[in-house]
Amino acid sequence: MKIDGYTRTCGLFGNPVEHTMSPAIHNTLAQAMGQNLVYVPFHVPFGQVKEAVEGALALNLLGVNVTVPYKQEVIPFLKEIDPLAERIGAVNTLVRTEGGYRGYNTDMPGLYRAMCEDGVVPEGETVLVLGAGGVARAVVMLLAEKGAARVVILNRTVEKAERIAEEINGMVHRRFAEALALSDFHRLPEGERFLCIQATNVGMFPRTQEALIEEESFYRRVHTGYDLIFNPVRTRFMEAVEAAGGRAFNGLKMLLWQGIIAYELWTGSKVDGALAREAYEAMRQAMKLV
Repeated sequence: MKIDGYTRTCGLFGNPVEHTMSPAIHNTLAQAMGQNLVYVPFHVPFGQVKEAVEGALALNLLGVNVTVPYKQEVIPFLKEIDPLAERIGAVNTLVRTEGGYRGYNTDMPGLYRAMCEDGVVPEGETVLVLGAGGVARAVVMLLAEKGAARVVILNRTVEKAERIAEEINGMVHRRFAEALALSDFHRLPEGERFLCIQATNVGMFPRTQEALIEEESFYRRVHTGYDLIFNPVRTRFMEAVEAAGGRAFNGLKMLLWQGIIAYELWTGSKVDGALAREAYEAMRQAMKLV
């Protein structure tokens, strides 16, 4: 990789950032496309997001990804925000404009692109979403945008799920989402099988033997399971879905496509399928999966 006085810089704001796979994606894309661009992670101390955004602007950074815990905290320091990111309530990509950064959310478009790649179509589906945090809320918003028929949000604390359901229903002006306690999953219609998206950190490394729901009878109701976790690449949730006869996917392709969409926003380039596969393999190598 050649770096000179013409090299443009993109980066990642987060805390921590030491284990990010994003440089493998973006630097592979830049090198393969012959673009003079480098991607660098930046550890942003707590309470210094404003200074980080101002510093990026002063240093002429072309674009920035934003990861936990700053996806909401960064919003007040942006010049403008894309409507989808505003509805989701989280920003993970900053694109330089005249006088400031415009915030986007590429996480959810990335998830949708990954689902399309895997032949999973949410349109017309009743979808189960496990969890009621910020990621789960974003997933429910995406499903509303992409034509899912209905969403059931399952969470240990049903009140949190109810708040998300009420908020999303108010935004889409219909009864689209409903809440259910995890322990009440047996109230789901008998004989019906669902698309299920696991949107919590339960089962993430190092607690890899955990699943939000352990009962086999739940997984018999799932025809396709998406776990947004990518470490480990095969989670307890995925194993349970497959053991019950369903298809299961992890969050690796979502990670890939959110990065590709961000790269396209920064550079105006279009990443084709062959290049996407090259970036995917680079990411897997960085994770020591191959």
